[in-house]
Amino acid sequence: MLVIDGSFGEGGGQILRTTLALSALTGTKVKIVNIRAKRPNPGLQPQHIAAVRAVAEFTEAEVTGLEPLSKEIEFSPKGIKRGELSVNVGTAGSVTLILQSLMPTLLKAPASVKLILTGGTDVNWSPPFNYLSEVHLALLEKFGYKGRISLLNRGYYPKGGGRIKAEFHPARIEPITIKERPQILSVKGVSFAEDRLRPAKVAERQALAALKVLQKRFPSFKIEIKEEYGPSLSLGSGIVIWAETGTTILGADSLGEKGKRAEKVGEEAARDLISELDSGACLDRFMADQIVPYLALAGGEATVSQATGHALTNIQVVKKFGFDVIIERNTIIAKGLKASYRKKFAT
Repeated sequence: MLVIDGSFGEGGGQILRTTLALSALTGTKVKIVNIRAKRPNPGLQPQHIAAVRAVAEFTEAEVTGLEPLSKEIEFSPKGIKRGELSVNVGTAGSVTLILQSLMPTLLKAPASVKLILTGGTDVNWSPPFNYLSEVHLALLEKFGYKGRISLLNRGYYPKGGGRIKAEFHPARIEPITIKERPQILSVKGVSFAEDRLRPAKVAERQALAALKVLQKRFPSFKIEIKEEYGPSLSLGSGIVIWAETGTTILGADSLGEKGKRAEKVGEEAARDLISELDSGACLDRFMADQIVPYLALAGGEATVSQATGHALTNIQVVKKFGFDVIIERNTIIAKGLKASYRKKFAT
């Protein structure tokens, strides 16, 4: 049994999510200890429990230690199966983070899988829905990933209640090599807010503020930011913007909160995207850690704007499973499984 220490590196939930996915894909029994040891509220929270249960459902895994605030679990997968699943976090816990465990896992499902996930779709410390759909998934599709996600309704903190519908298909990812960024073709975005914020024109103000900042820096770019409103259990708003090239996509986002002007939300996202583009890298700092499991599986190289603590920690996790992944300056280099592991994990 492989033991993974959840306290190393940034010591957060990403260690758990990546470990679950690679355990499922390689058939490796794992024990995860010191779960989220470096967080103010260590141990398993509702969204982490939901992620473990979801991956366990699709792998018929035996799990011990799965309870609120648990700092140690054992996870023993048997094999990835087809099916349908509804996951309800029960709080505003992030459903996009749950998909970070499920999406790599379902690459080896024997047939298509359908999901309904209920919880937080646009909450702090996690990818907003449109980042997941327009950056994360859209980028993976360029290398062979097959899936579709759609938003049924948004869920904000504190009540959640947002719903995502997803369908994923078995696929083989081609080597992910994106070392040089082509010319940017366009910048797109979505500015969103709960229905009760419509009179204050929150979505319009977020979009206009972002547009002004982007147009000042990139006057020749084609920029399109859509505005949308929808019902939710809690008030909330945000904006996600992304830049498209022929080979890659870079994104940025910002969420509204009480006392934060809509204009500041839009400006934050725009300045963040400008910083990412000015780096010259192919992947933004958020995708830098999210791409690691896929790079490990497929091989390749990718330049990132910043080697964050999350990215460095994720690299250490995949190395525990025998994947040869390193980072040189701001380039993540993956060479697949080390020779000593290839026979063990052959499928």
